[in-house]
Amino acid sequence: MLLIYAGIVAGRLMIPDFVRAAVGAQPYWIQVLEVLVIADIGFYLIHRAFHTFPVLWKFHAVHHSIEELDWLAANRVHPVDQILTKAGSLIPCFALGFSEAALATYALIYQWHAILLHSNIKLKIGPLRWLLASPDFHHWHHSDHKEAYNKNYAGQLSLLDVLFKTAHMPDHQPTKYGCSDNVPETYGKQLLYPFQQLLRRRRRKVSKSNILSTGS
Repeated sequence: MLLIYAGIVAGRLMIPDFVRAAVGAQPYWIQVLEVLVIADIGFYLIHRAFHTFPVLWKFHAVHHSIEELDWLAANRVHPVDQILTKAGSLIPCFALGFSEAALATYALIYQWHAILLHSNIKLKIGPLRWLLASPDFHHWHHSDHKEAYNKNYAGQLSLLDVLFKTAHMPDHQPTKYGCSDNVPETYGKQLLYPFQQLLRRRRRKVSKSNILSTGS
């Protein structure tokens, strides 16, 4: 469903037809590699935004509240987080005219890789860890260690974090995971949590404004 919506939005972007035709005419595997790079750049940017802006963080905190990582953690994501992240990754790819086969292949790779990254396994890939994201790479992103805060944003290509100086991959493993937000444990309450937090934030601002207005 998200792929359909991304395609509809992308269709409204003004990309020249000759560009779309040239992109779609490339060999299949070249398209797949290009989609991986372009989509992960989009993923990196939107993921970093979720960690930077408080309004977005409340939605992303649902995913980061996990204190024990396993493969199921890949699917514990707030729908708003999921929609915006997929949009940032896929809309540019749809707009540029990549083939349906290349986009479908990317979707399968992304889902498999997301499960792998969250899995509670050790996978040593040597120097390739500075190019490709591994469980060690992503586990540090989820860790509750100050030195790892706001690090390792990429989904597939850890090289992006290397280039943007946000990579953190020490030789030892994290000892604790999670975040400081008091996110509820049940799914229904997790869905409401970001909106409740934003509403409370809004009320505090209004209250503070009223106090300042009264004092003046």
